Amino acid sequence: MPLVLVSACLLGSPVRYNAIHKRCDSEVLARWLAQGRVVPVCPEVSGGLPVPRPPAEISSGAGGAKVLLGQASVFDRQGQDVSEAFISGAQHVLVQAQSQDIRVAVLKEGSPSCGSGYIYDGTFSGVRVTEQGVLVALLESAGIRVFSEEQFVEANELLLQLEAGEAA
Repeated sequence: MPLVLVSACLLGSPVRYNAIHKRCDSEVLARWLAQGRVVPVCPEVSGGLPVPRPPAEISSGAGGAKVLLGQASVFDRQGQDVSEAFISGAQHVLVQAQSQDIRVAVLKEGSPSCGSGYIYDGTFSGVRVTEQGVLVALLESAGIRVFSEEQFVEANELLLQLEAGEAA
């Protein structure tokens, strides 16, 4: 049975920067939980950042791939460079995913770690840019498909395809 990485905040864990959760009410997620498929992750906590913590954004809205290459940084609202914690946390989650042969993830949109369709531009003004977070860039470079919390149905379709392939 294929497992799925899911952002811990979507599961109700208060791990976000402001110590709240973003519990997701999804029939697909409820079914996955009942089946024991869900592996909760929070790369920022795995990277050693506290809860609560200052909000963070990627400089110049550059995206996670550039952070991984050392071409951009993640800064918190106080101006502290927290790139290393973001990279370390993402690497920890990747090792966890690979050790369990996980090929699908559903992560929190907009996060500088977990955003798959957009992140914020680094100005802390609420401006979105079409880029990926640090974890998403790392997971996708390793062949793990990432979806947002608005894409549980699509993630489930891929999971079923993977499961059918394993049965063949």
